[in-house]
Parts: sequence; structure tokens; C-alpha cells
Amino acid sequence: MTNPGADRVKDVAKLAGRPSRTRRKQFLAEGPQAVREALKAHRECLAAGGTVVVDEVYASRECLDRYPEFEELAEGLLSIRIASELVLAAMTDTVHPQGIVAVCRFVDVPLAEVLSRKPKLIAMLCRIQDPGNAGTVLRAADAAGADAVIFSASSVDVYNPKAVRSTVGSLFHLPVVLGAEVAEVAAQCRAAGIGVLAADGYGALNLDQLQDESAARSFDQETPESGYWLEKPSLWLFGNEAQGLSTAELESSDYRVAVPVYGAAESLNVGTAATVCLYASARAQQRG
Repeated sequence: MTNPGADRVKDVAKLAGRPSRTRRKQFLAEGPQAVREALKAHRECLAAGGTVVVDEVYASRECLDRYPEFEELAEGLLSIRIASELVLAAMTDTVHPQGIVAVCRFVDVPLAEVLSRKPKLIAMLCRIQDPGNAGTVLRAADAAGADAVIFSASSVDVYNPKAVRSTVGSLFHLPVVLGAEVAEVAAQCRAAGIGVLAADGYGALNLDQLQDESAARSFDQETPESGYWLEKPSLWLFGNEAQGLSTAELESSDYRVAVPVYGAAESLNVGTAATVCLYASARAQQRG
């Protein structure tokens, strides 16, 4: 493909906009890492009798020469169409295209499916607006071994091209739930035996205290001083970048936990705070 003005190119480019994504239930994965993970998920899903993840892949010859694994991953499943750099640039919203783009189908799942798997660690984004922050939290959750990430109804669209890029492929690694209401999610998680923790700079509990109690856990001690064992199955709530968690969101939690700040910084970026909290739970659960 060499014509950046072709109808097919314009059709792919429309997926940069939310209306087209929502109507077609498709989104774009750009760059070698994201497309690699999309193709792996596609192959694994089909092998397990599941649904299609990737519909189309467009790549430059230079990219395929540099990364021969793409043709191996796609072999027998779909054909990769060769496209010029001008075509790839017209398809995406990046200034410098990375040589490959995939048209993928939505991968989100219902909350009931997540809970049926008896999750131990879930992250929920409450009104987070920045796509980079959303992707960072999802990537951190993936790295910490979380079982799912939930986006509230008023959070940024996870299929936004910037959000997808910032997940660096993690979007294809763990279940994602979209359009959820915090109170409902908290109630269903609580009913499933999952504790609800709010990451709150003014929280009465200190994350260091929870980690210390977990490290010193005595198995004949039924209830820690804080009232919560960090190694228990947990849902973490992370709030809006500027406003944090609302009163209603805080009231949906069982415990409000502050990440201690030892320096002069006023607070932590939500992506950093989420990483610290999720890893604290993950480490406690691994130890337990």
C-alpha cells in the first residue's frame, strides 16, 4: 500500500476517534511491542477456542525485516499487508510511525467474568483522565501480577491511541473491565471476599504499617493492629489526578491507605502511587 489517501487508509485512521472505535468495537495497536503482544494474544485466544483479537496488520518491509517474528506469529492466522511509511503515518496519530500497526477488536470483559476467576488483586481507576496515567497504572498492574484492571464510567477511554501506547502491550495481558460504577464494583468485590482499599493521601492507615504487619505476620494472630492483612484479596481504588478520590468513592472502601511521603514532595503522581500500592499487595500475597 503506497497511497496515503486511499479509502482503506482513511478507514483505519478513523479509529483514532472514539465514535468510530465505539461503533466498530475496534482500536489501533501501534509499534512493535504492542503489535507483538496483540498477535500473541490473538494466537493464544484462537488456540483456546476463543474470539479474534487482531483483524488486520499493516507493516513496512523494513519493520518485518527487522522483526521476523511478526510473520511467524501471524502465519496461518492472517496476512500482514505491506505499507509505506507515508501510509502508516496517515493511519496513526503519531508524528513518527513505528513501522507497524494492528487493527484490534475490543478486549474488555464483564466484571462477573473477572470475579468468577477468584481474583486476588484488582486495580480500579476512578475518574482518571490522562491516557498516559491510565496506561501506566495498567502496565504496573500487569507487572505486579494483578488479575484485572477496572475503569470507572468517567475515566479515560483505554482504547485511546495514547493510552494503548502507554500500556506497551500490557492491555493484552490481563482482563480489563470498562464503564463500571465504583460503589457497585466495591459491593460485588466485598461479597466475593475481596477487601476494598482506597489510596488516599489523608488515609488513617499507612502503607508502611500494612507492609510491616504483613512481614511480621503471626499465624495465631487473627486481626492485625491495622485491621487488615495486606495479603488478603484486595481491590485498590485510585482517584482522579487533580482531585483524588471523591467522598462517595472513599465511602465505598473498607480502608483508606496513605502512601508515606518522606521528602518535600506534596504528593505522588497517581501512576507512581498505584505502582507502590499494587506491589505492596503483590509482595504480601507472594509471601503469604
